[in-house]
Amino acid sequence: MDTKPKDKCAVFGIISGDDVFNSIYYGLYAMQHRGQESAGIATYTGRINIHRDMGLVSDVFKNTYFSGNSGIGHVRYSTTGESSSRNAQPLLINYSMGSFAIAHNGNITNTSELKYLLEHRGSIFTTTTDTEIIAQLIAQEHIKTNDFVLGIKNAMEYLEGAYCLTILYGRKVIAVRDPWGLRPLVFGKGETTYAVASESCALDVLDLKLVRDVKPSEILVIDENGIKSVMGKKQKPAHCMFEYVYFSRADSIINERSVYEIRRKLGRNLLHESEVDADLVVPVPDSGITAAVGYSEDSNIPFGEALMKNRYIGRTFIMPEQDDRELGVRLKLNPILSEIKGREIVLIDDSLVRGNTTRRLIKILRKSGVGKIHVRISCPPIRSPCPYGIDMQTTKEFIASKKTVDEIRNIIDADSLVYISLEGLIDAIGIPEEKLCLGCLTGKYPIKEKKQLKLEG
Repeated sequence: MDTKPKDKCAVFGIISGDDVFNSIYYGLYAMQHRGQESAGIATYTGRINIHRDMGLVSDVFKNTYFSGNSGIGHVRYSTTGESSSRNAQPLLINYSMGSFAIAHNGNITNTSELKYLLEHRGSIFTTTTDTEIIAQLIAQEHIKTNDFVLGIKNAMEYLEGAYCLTILYGRKVIAVRDPWGLRPLVFGKGETTYAVASESCALDVLDLKLVRDVKPSEILVIDENGIKSVMGKKQKPAHCMFEYVYFSRADSIINERSVYEIRRKLGRNLLHESEVDADLVVPVPDSGITAAVGYSEDSNIPFGEALMKNRYIGRTFIMPEQDDRELGVRLKLNPILSEIKGREIVLIDDSLVRGNTTRRLIKILRKSGVGKIHVRISCPPIRSPCPYGIDMQTTKEFIASKKTVDEIRNIIDADSLVYISLEGLIDAIGIPEEKLCLGCLTGKYPIKEKKQLKLEG
């Protein structure tokens, strides 16, 4: 069965007066939604200790523990590089100036050019990830400058695309966010603890106070003495709109905005753009719940939990026999007949990518005796691929790329179909259009020109 688009990863970093392994474990566990292919943890005890493997956090670290007061962690879903244990992170880099571990969330768009130039200077690559390209570039710039942080800053001059990094260098944890702020990264602290994470929900689980977002182009250096901020070259911010619509957990706060409140306002705006008579507002769990709450609150239509989700089927679930796609949907979502039989419903979801699952779900609902089905989507039509770390790589994946809304309505067999407008989306997020990345909706991307790279031999 088809799935929602997937984000690449989550990163985590922490320094504390106590051992940090368990804190990293729980921080990654809180962000498992951002990647389920592999997981890894690195800590420092005079040397870098590292364990990484394929699987969920709970499986990878089942019989693993090591000490250390500073460390980083990572969960991965691959968009650049194959899905294999050699590409699991954090990566450990050994070179003439020492060693460091690095974890990366995002996607670099000029990897081919960078890899060619780095190999020309003598770099040897052992993985197929863009993370190793970033790491090798940092190592070479460190050798040139004899200053690790300056090496990071210089490396950023060459990088195009999305990258949030956590780096373990000696006892230091270093957090880096790309100049466009495409992916989220937050900083928090406790009494004797400093931490950075892709989402604030990872700080919440550790009872750490959210202090602020790591700024676009910022290098945040954290050690036992506190924090130091170094700023790289600035660009116009371009925060990914899909973080608010789908990827981030609803209880997270990113770029100083509550994801939950944004999704609820998306539902309200959707109502005011597409009001319809119905008996029940029904979310597709779990992705449509918060928008459905907002839609119901501003209408006279009650909210109803009319679809029961099987929470023991993960995002990577694949049926043994792929020809029975409808059974796959039923295994994951089953109608509650007493709630929907004979009733007209507003079915709300956060996005419509290929349309296959929505079509099968509507078929199941009609078999269950539901009346009219009005589909409402809290994201405008997705028409273009994402080069920045979201698994939406080709235009042919998107049902909206060459079809009108009415044609899509016919394909999924809805009685009506309305997407939220671009204006309604921007209003709900509360960030000016020029500071958002809307590339997958508009085909206009924030990073337009490639740099002419000149790496000295």
